[in-house]
Amino acid sequence: MADFRRWITALAVLALFVGLASAQVLTPGSGGTGPLACTASVTVPPALRAEGMTELIGDIVINCSGGAALAAGTAIPTANITVSLATNVTSRILNNLGGSGSEALLLIDEPGTALASAIAGFGPSAPQTLCTSATVGAGPGGCVEYAQTMGGIPVATQSATVPSTGNVPGWNVFEGIVSANQVTFFGVPILAPGTSGANRVYRMTNIRANVNGLGGGGLAGTTQLLASISFSGSTSLPVNNPVQIAGFVQTGLNTTLRNANNTGGLSSSGAGFNQCSTQTTSAVAILQYAETFGTAFKTRVDATRVGATYSGQTGSGAVQNIPGSIYNSESGFILNAASSGGFIAGLADYGTRLKATFNNVPAGVSLFVSITNLAANTTSANTAAPANNSTTSYAALINGEASPDANGFAPVLSATTTVNSGATGIYQVPLTGGSGVAVWEIINTNPSTTETLNFGVWTSYTANPGSNSPAPGTGTASLAFAPTPTVPFSASAGAAASSTLTVPRFADTSTAKNLIVINVCTTNLLFPFLTNLSGSGFDTGIAIANTSTDPFGTSPQSGACVLNWYQGATNPPTTNTGSIASGTVYTTLVSSAAPGFSGYMIAQCNFQYAHGFAFISDIGARNIAMGYLALVINGTRNQSTAENLSH
Repeated sequence: MADFRRWITALAVLALFVGLASAQVLTPGSGGTGPLACTASVTVPPALRAEGMTELIGDIVINCSGGAALAAGTAIPTANITVSLATNVTSRILNNLGGSGSEALLLIDEPGTALASAIAGFGPSAPQTLCTSATVGAGPGGCVEYAQTMGGIPVATQSATVPSTGNVPGWNVFEGIVSANQVTFFGVPILAPGTSGANRVYRMTNIRANVNGLGGGGLAGTTQLLASISFSGSTSLPVNNPVQIAGFVQTGLNTTLRNANNTGGLSSSGAGFNQCSTQTTSAVAILQYAETFGTAFKTRVDATRVGATYSGQTGSGAVQNIPGSIYNSESGFILNAASSGGFIAGLADYGTRLKATFNNVPAGVSLFVSITNLAANTTSANTAAPANNSTTSYAALINGEASPDANGFAPVLSATTTVNSGATGIYQVPLTGGSGVAVWEIINTNPSTTETLNFGVWTSYTANPGSNSPAPGTGTASLAFAPTPTVPFSASAGAAASSTLTVPRFADTSTAKNLIVINVCTTNLLFPFLTNLSGSGFDTGIAIANTSTDPFGTSPQSGACVLNWYQGATNPPTTNTGSIASGTVYTTLVSSAAPGFSGYMIAQCNFQYAHGFAFISDIGARNIAMGYLALVINGTRNQSTAENLSH
C-alpha cells in the first residue's frame, strides 16, 4: 500500500505521455501541406465541489497542425485567447507586472515534460520560460518571438538572427489577465507547425472558478461547467469545438452530528447535561465529515509527497511542474518564477480545511475537540500522523481558517489536555460570547476512495445551580469546508479573483444543529388530592423538602417551586414558593396558598431531589386526618427527552 499513490501518479504521467506522443509535439512526420487547423479539448474534466469558490477546472488544450511556415527571422504574429466561463474566474492575481498577471497560465508545446523532441532544447525539452509582459505577451513591445526552421521544423526563438551561440527558444509560458468571468492570454505567438506534420500545442492551466455560483441542482455530477474559447488580435486560430466541458459540479461534503459512541445520529435536541452535575472532559458528540467523491478532500500539493504535518513545498522546492499531470491537490501546475517574475504560480496556501462553528454555547461551558481525526469515536485514540505515501486519512487541528501553511508545514495546534488515559489529545476551543471555531486541515488523503473523518467533542463545567451556572440553554454546531465568509472575507470578495485572499475558498452551505443542551435540574411532584373547601372544616398542610444536601456527594442546589393548582374549569393562579435553600423544608397551608381549593396540584421545583408531603385533617385534627408522600412523576431531566419520559 505504501507505493499505492506512486502508481497513481505514474499511470497519470503515462497517460499524459501517450497523449502527447500521438500529438507529435515538435516531432517531424510525413504529413503534407494543408491549412492550419486546431481542435480544442479538455482531456480530463474533473469533479468540482459545489461549495468551492476557487475550483481548478480541467486544462484546456488546443492542438494545431498544418499551416504555412514563416520565413526565417520573421516576427511571429500573435493572437489574444480568451476563456469565458458561466461564473467568475477566481485564479489568484499575482504580485507582478503591476498586479495585472494571474496564476492562470498558457503553455506552448508542453515545456518541461521531458518528452523526446526532434529539436533538442525546443518544444517538450525546452525550459519553462515566462514572458514577463502579460499585457502584450509576444506582441510589439513585449516578448517578441521570431520564426526559425531547425531540422525542417518551425520553431520560435528570441532572436531574429541565428547568433553564434545558437538560438534561444522563445518564451513558452504566458500569464492570463482575469476580468470577472474571463481570463485572457494576450499576445500568444501563433506559429503554424508547417508542412512537417508536427503539431503545436497550447495548454491553458490553473484556471480557477467560483463553482458555487453555478448552483448544482439535479443528479450529482451532471451539472456542467462550460468553457468557451475565443480569439482576437492580429491573427487567429481556426478552432474546432470551441466550447468545452471543463468540469462537472456536485456537492463535495456531507456532514453529520453523531452520538459520542458513533453508533447513531445525535439526538435532535443535542446531548443533554444537568446544570447541577459538574463535568470534566465528558464526551458530547462526534463531528463527522464525509467526502462525496474521492478527490473532494485534497492535500496542499501532490498527495504522494506529503505526510505527518508536512503539507507541501514552497519556493524552489515546489515540483508540480509537468504540464498535464494530475496531482489531485489544491495546488495546480506550479511555476516557480521567483527569478523572473518574482512569484510562484499555482501553489495553494493550504490543503482542504474542515471547520466546526459553535454558537450559543451556554455561559460557563467549555468545549474541547480532538486535535486529529479519531479512529472510531470519543473513546478511541487520535489517528497517528502518517509517513509519506501512506494511504491513511489524516487531518490536524490548525490555528485558523485562513492561516497559510508556513515553510511547507500546516500551522497545527498542540493538545491542551488529554482524555482516554492520555491516548487522545484534545484542545479547548476559545469561545467569545458563546461562539468559537475549530478548523482541521487535510494532511493525508487517499484519492482512490471516499473518506469519512470523525472528530470528537468534549465538555467541562463546574456546577453551581445557586448562581444559575452553567446557564441553561442549547449550543449548536455547523460543519463546513473552510475558509468561508464572512470571516475572513466577504462573500462577494471570496467569489472574485484576488491578490490578497488565500486559496482555496468555499461558500458556507452548513446548517446549525443542536450539539449540547444544559438542562436546569428539576423535580416534578404530584399531590393527588388537596382540599380546603369553604365550610367543609378541612384544610391541607403541604411540605416540600430540598434534600440536595446529603452524605452522598450531591451538589447542593437551591431553587423555587411553582405550585400549579387543578380543580376543573376554573383554577387558582400558580404559587411561587420563592427559593428553597438546600437542606431546608418549605411549608404552607392550602387555605393560605389557594383558599377554597379542592383538587390536585403539581409542583415544579428547580432543583433535584425535591420530596413532598401532604396532611389533610379537620380543624385541629380532632375527628379525621390523613397524610401521604407526593409522587415524583418524571424525576430529573437528564440526557434527552426520551430519557426524561423513562424516569
